[in-house]
Amino acid sequence: MDQFFNKLAAVNDVINTFVWTKTGVWLLVAVGIVMTLITCCFQVTHIGHWMKHTIGSLFKKNVIGHSKDKKSISPFQALCTALAATIGTGNIAGVAAAIVIGGPGAVFWMWLAAFFGMMTNYSENILGIYYRRRNKDGEWSGGAMYYLAEGLGSKKGCKWLGKILAILFSCFAILASFGIGSMGQVNKIVANIANAFDIKALSSVTLYEGVSLYNLIIGLVIMALAALIVLGGLKRIAAVAEKVVPFMVVFFVAGSLVIIGVNYDQIIPAFKAIFVTAFKPMAVVGGGIGAVIGKVMTQGFKRGVFSNEAGLGSSVMVHSNSNVKEPVTQGMWGIFEVFADTIIVCTMTALVVLTSGVYDLNTGLMQEGLSDATLVASAFNTVFSWGNIGEKFVAIAMFLFAFTTVLSWSHYGTKAWEYLFGTKTTIVFKVIHIITIIFGALMTSSLAWDISDTFNGLMMMPNLIGVVTLSGLVMKITKNYVDRKIKGKDVAPILSYDPAIQADMEAKPDDE
Repeated sequence: MDQFFNKLAAVNDVINTFVWTKTGVWLLVAVGIVMTLITCCFQVTHIGHWMKHTIGSLFKKNVIGHSKDKKSISPFQALCTALAATIGTGNIAGVAAAIVIGGPGAVFWMWLAAFFGMMTNYSENILGIYYRRRNKDGEWSGGAMYYLAEGLGSKKGCKWLGKILAILFSCFAILASFGIGSMGQVNKIVANIANAFDIKALSSVTLYEGVSLYNLIIGLVIMALAALIVLGGLKRIAAVAEKVVPFMVVFFVAGSLVIIGVNYDQIIPAFKAIFVTAFKPMAVVGGGIGAVIGKVMTQGFKRGVFSNEAGLGSSVMVHSNSNVKEPVTQGMWGIFEVFADTIIVCTMTALVVLTSGVYDLNTGLMQEGLSDATLVASAFNTVFSWGNIGEKFVAIAMFLFAFTTVLSWSHYGTKAWEYLFGTKTTIVFKVIHIITIIFGALMTSSLAWDISDTFNGLMMMPNLIGVVTLSGLVMKITKNYVDRKIKGKDVAPILSYDPAIQADMEAKPDDE
């Protein structure tokens, strides 16, 4: 059996390296650059507009109020559910790993990936809204599989290519939802809780090597909580997300600001290290100058993508459930999603690590006895040291981040399953997804995480093909919106590929 798993790991490593290191990361950045250019750098040229219509509109009833349409959710609920999926272990452990492997300079490339990723996510959401349709239950269904089948599939000679890529995307999304969206997240939750809130009477009872009775009990509790929410459908997931996500982001950012504030004298050196080592990496990274810079860039790009998921086509499946009528409106929420996830939360994590003293800015070495998995918790303990409050703080943050990721990915997997097998069978997926939670609690090997990481990367291949192929449409819809809403021109709106949905949307009040 060990020989089988070793071979499986070797094959997966080859695919994973090709998908993420040699192809995927660079393809993602390239697509982000293309979408930025064809939309005339929308995230910068119209920053005031998208800020006003996202975070600046949070007190408007039509944004935060629950939709009268019982089969859709509000733009804010869609954002929170998408953020619930993207703000996960990658925002804490992932950022720490990027700094440890690639040095502080990796943070600069993470920011750059987020800058271009904003427009990839924007484009995905525009296509998601434009090509969505109602399922048999009256709920909106949208995502990469639909704009691949209907958008790419409508191109001359691409009908079957579009359908094949849509099926592949759905299969990869389902498999990724079991790994990155369930087992991997739960495994991190259990490890952090068991370490920060140890109960000797339970942790001392070993079930098998590396797994205790405490792990099992924590896993069962998480599974029960997830079942109560997931089986209630998107409305219940969104209701939980809109309450938990704002709290967990404020909770983590506030704690981070305390650490950074206490170490205020290290803020300028930290930023200097980020910008300098982005182009002149530390010796600890190792290798020739060209290879070293490539390594730093790869770590930054990879962790940025892992964090905000821009380009994977995942969050489109919940953004498409929004009750907005304008594709660009939800596209702007996609920009803000990447901004909040990477520019705000990941930056807070990076500054906590770089200002607290647990990581030496001169040598690139961690304090003795630490690893990338414990770096952030140790950084918090430098200020909140009494009773290891800092470690407990991070454990709670990790729980909130990872648990809400499980909830949101259950919806992504459900939508992919629905596309393949129909609306009536989605309960089968939900049950399977809930069951995988217990496997995550009992995992001792990283293989399941590595394999799901590969499927997560494989999702982006067909998705990016769809985005690039339909880039002209994204440009056309964006120009139409800018002409109407910003320049005040009297032109007909472009809202849906379906004439019936277009007519219905035109009859609705404006999103604003």
